[in-house]
Amino acid sequence: MLRKTLIATLCSSVLLGSAVPAMAATPQAFPSEQGTLSLTPVAAGLDHPWALAFLPDRQGILVTERPGNLRLVGADGKLSAPLSGVPKVWAKGQGGLLDVALSPDFKQDRMVYLSYAEGGGEGGTAGTAVGRGRLSDDLSGLKDFQVIFRQEPKLSTGNHFGSRLVFDRDGYLFVTLGENNDRPTAQDLDKLQGKIVRLYPDGRVPDDNPFVGQAGVRPEIWSYGHRNPQGAALNPWSGTLWENEHGPKGGDEINIIERGKNYGWPLATHGINYSGQPIPEAVGQTAPGTVAPHHVWEKSPASAAWPSMTATASSPGSTTCSLAPWPARS
Repeated sequence: MLRKTLIATLCSSVLLGSAVPAMAATPQAFPSEQGTLSLTPVAAGLDHPWALAFLPDRQGILVTERPGNLRLVGADGKLSAPLSGVPKVWAKGQGGLLDVALSPDFKQDRMVYLSYAEGGGEGGTAGTAVGRGRLSDDLSGLKDFQVIFRQEPKLSTGNHFGSRLVFDRDGYLFVTLGENNDRPTAQDLDKLQGKIVRLYPDGRVPDDNPFVGQAGVRPEIWSYGHRNPQGAALNPWSGTLWENEHGPKGGDEINIIERGKNYGWPLATHGINYSGQPIPEAVGQTAPGTVAPHHVWEKSPASAAWPSMTATASSPGSTTCSLAPWPARS
């Protein structure tokens, strides 16, 4: 039985970003079937904010701007200058500086994790990269930033980077990876497109990942058959990883991620091409050996993130406001 637990998510196109011309004097109310969201802008003037992370002890909010800046929003709404030490990003199409997450041991190690589009591929293509750096005591920059993961090969000409970062209860880091708009690669286990990978915080591969030791298979892979998974969160009761995924025209999905499973794209989908034509590789809404979605939207809401008891941001126009029920503890 589902308990209608309300998961608070901030609507970034209202809270953060260039869509907000000025600070609102009073909160704005948005009724829904499951409750009312009260939204108050806290900062303005950001350039395509993509994600945010709350620092402990009310020190502020780290916000990524897709063109390549990491900024701090203070409790008073003051926006910092860009932080130093941030890597150069490939800011084209959907690419740029993307997710930000704090180490589970942030109070001790002050590590900040970033995902971003990184260029350098053949023919000018890009892929998702993840790195980490230590936040300075004065909050002005990241020190000793190091890349800990790179999506290989780099195939994107501007689309489908995925890039959500989630730590589980045991401290493993999950990274969601889009298929770079190259559909068949989501089924290719020698490539990191269309995958969710599981890593140690320093980027090493855990020995108990499902494909470790298999010839011709990337050991980082935890699950595969994904299109563009831009949202992920842990179920607060069970600790299970849930993911929301952009489909094509129609067919956005919620998936409950399990070790080593195939989630179907592009063999199984509820969507079609934007031209109105079927997906060429699809055999139907289901396919042998694949896991069906937990939920499908026939009309795509384009949900860009799915935080659990936290908040996120995305570019104006995407859907990030929701009140989502989680399964009960039992």
